[in-house]
Amino acid sequence: METSFARPFWPGQCVRFAMLAVAMLLAAPVFAAAPRVLVLNDTNEPPFTTETGDGFLDIVAREAFRRAGVELRLVKLPAERALLDANAGIEDGDLVRIAGLEKQYPNLIRVPEKLVDWAFTAFSKNPPIPSNWPAIRQHAVGYIKGWKIYEQNLAGTGNTIAVESSEQLFRLLALDRIDVALYSHWMGLALIQRQGMKDVYVLEPPLATREMFIYLHKKHAVLAPKIASALRALKAEGFYDRAYREKLLPYAGKFSP
Repeated sequence: METSFARPFWPGQCVRFAMLAVAMLLAAPVFAAAPRVLVLNDTNEPPFTTETGDGFLDIVAREAFRRAGVELRLVKLPAERALLDANAGIEDGDLVRIAGLEKQYPNLIRVPEKLVDWAFTAFSKNPPIPSNWPAIRQHAVGYIKGWKIYEQNLAGTGNTIAVESSEQLFRLLALDRIDVALYSHWMGLALIQRQGMKDVYVLEPPLATREMFIYLHKKHAVLAPKIASALRALKAEGFYDRAYREKLLPYAGKFSP
């Protein structure tokens, strides 16, 4: 007699297989809905962005992207290269830049809601220097290569030095190689504190104050209005103001002449 070793298929097993199939079907949309990752170039420093991701712009931008359904990751690059790479689509965009760059970099789309107001500020060991463009142009001036507002306003000025980093910029100031260092108000204050520089002052008022925006490569244009809407919501909810008070205001009022 031929013996069969096949196991009978009991009704309970049918139920278990059916439940497993349903579970797999329900799980499928979860994997499909996993957020895309966008990589943006970041030329900023504390207190705007930090290595641990807890700077003011880290917090605000990451939450805006999350609400738009994407994950934000930042990579550090020099200012000029960051723009060129973002325009070429090597990365997905640039975290924060002045309005109007899309004219010079046509592959970049501006998110139509400002990320932050930026005070373009002069720092000096000589506080009596007037803080205006005609006076600044009479001195030896340093700025970071790729900062367009400084390049434009110093065009034709002979006694200027363009460097790659804020550390180089403020080292030149400390060594009296330049009279004035042009940088961002908040990042300059934070750098002065980190470096323990006691004889560097903020020249008031700022040379310019501008609204700053996130830029995306045009292949992500559909996300621009979503991120803008998320930023507006963060401001309306008080999330933005809380992050501003926590991350930036501790530096207010320091190192002024």
